[in-house]
Amino acid sequence: MRRTILAAAPLAVALLLTSSVARADTVLDHTMETLNGGDVNLAEKYDGKVVLLVNVASRCGYTRQYEPLQALHEKYADRGLAIVGVPCNQFGGQEPGSAEEIAQFCQLNYGVEFDMLAKVDVKGAGQCSLYEELTAAEPYDGNVGWNFEKFLVGKNGEVLGRYKSGVDPMGAELTAAIEAALAE
Repeated sequence: MRRTILAAAPLAVALLLTSSVARADTVLDHTMETLNGGDVNLAEKYDGKVVLLVNVASRCGYTRQYEPLQALHEKYADRGLAIVGVPCNQFGGQEPGSAEEIAQFCQLNYGVEFDMLAKVDVKGAGQCSLYEELTAAEPYDGNVGWNFEKFLVGKNGEVLGRYKSGVDPMGAELTAAIEAALAE
């Protein structure tokens, strides 16, 4: 019995090291503050999930996209999709509220149940590390252009697509990409 355990130990160590190396390559390897003030390691929380990261704002012409984002959450969460809202006030000052005000707005107006992070900068000198990495991922690199820009991240932590603000979250282009990513 003892020999079996010792023989299996190198395999367990190799699997652990392989897992750690694989996770180090993910764009989600960041600890971020949540809207309610806690910390979350994105790579751990969303391990094995498809993630749609969206920089959001409460006073934008695209704010109505909260509704189809919530519909995406309801349709695909059980299949492994995580929607993550990332409030940002860099585009026309359209997200000036506190964390509490943002949470209240999202809940009262759109019934948002998907995860929300704390407000961050998604471009410029104060750009958070998550968006530094997202906007450097080729061929999807470049500055975020406006609120409600979307990044689709696969189960392996690689950026699979980038969708401009005007792309409807429930439209064929994005839902086809989500379904393909979930099927992998």
